[in-house]
Amino acid sequence: MLAGINKKSLHIIITNKLFVNVTSFTGNMYIEEYLARIGYKGAHEKYDLETLTAIFQHHIRAVPFENLSIHCGETITLDLDQVYNKIVRKKRGGWCMEHNQLLCWVLKTLGYDTTLLGAYIYNLHQNTYASHMTHLLLKVDIDDRAYILDGGFGVSYQMWQPMELISGKDQPQTPGIFRFTENNGTWYFEKRRRKQYVPNQSFSNSDLLERSECRKMYLFSLEPQTIKDFQFQCTYLQTSPDSLFTKKSICSLQTTDGFRALIGWTLIETTYNYKDNTDLVEFTTLKDEEVEETLKDKFSVKLERKFVPINLKGLYVI
Repeated sequence: MLAGINKKSLHIIITNKLFVNVTSFTGNMYIEEYLARIGYKGAHEKYDLETLTAIFQHHIRAVPFENLSIHCGETITLDLDQVYNKIVRKKRGGWCMEHNQLLCWVLKTLGYDTTLLGAYIYNLHQNTYASHMTHLLLKVDIDDRAYILDGGFGVSYQMWQPMELISGKDQPQTPGIFRFTENNGTWYFEKRRRKQYVPNQSFSNSDLLERSECRKMYLFSLEPQTIKDFQFQCTYLQTSPDSLFTKKSICSLQTTDGFRALIGWTLIETTYNYKDNTDLVEFTTLKDEEVEETLKDKFSVKLERKFVPINLKGLYVI
């Protein structure tokens, strides 16, 4: 502590010539470098919902939800320094344990009261919730109100705004209507979608399309977790032949009016509510030589190792 100096106003120049708050870096991680990565240029001194929402929206539109490391022969780690290096410096994306762990560091660094939580994903094939906690999300408390923040779900189930933790209340957002329901301390999260219009009729029966109007997503409790609680799941999900993430290569990114996703060789571009309470869903099948170029052009992802797309049978809907 520097006596007599307000550390919120004191800045230093670091080697990359970014101006950063003295409390805004940890080791080799810098908050201003992260904000530059997501393209956020606004103020961040206030710990309010407006600022939180703005940072979050920049994050989900800049950082893809992706599992490409698995299909490039890379290991996904939960070490925060490596997550930071991957997402911020290499301009990659990641899955929930990477997105939300990094967001947790960002928000705590900025001064938000932030807690790691764990969730159990709804299994479409078994019509029940998973028996293992495989999803990481965040709770952020602002002015005596609790909000759930989840930057790591992707496709049409990605929330675009922090959601107030209230049971039974519809919370409309651009992607659709989200809702929490609480029962005896267990919280359930679901989304209701619009109709879908697929102009290329050869894809109208694609198994990637959601058929249900209302989709159960996951359940969770408010018991705080640590990143170590996800180590087993992180290893399992990237190595087990039963894992959806080893069966499918996935990359999705939110846009200003929808999202785009690359599943194996299938590129999907969705525009929300393009007319008459209907989402436009456009499919394209890529050739092998088009895949990595599409990752660069559509998702700003440049891979260091050879990528092998995959799309084996497994329930995954957009």
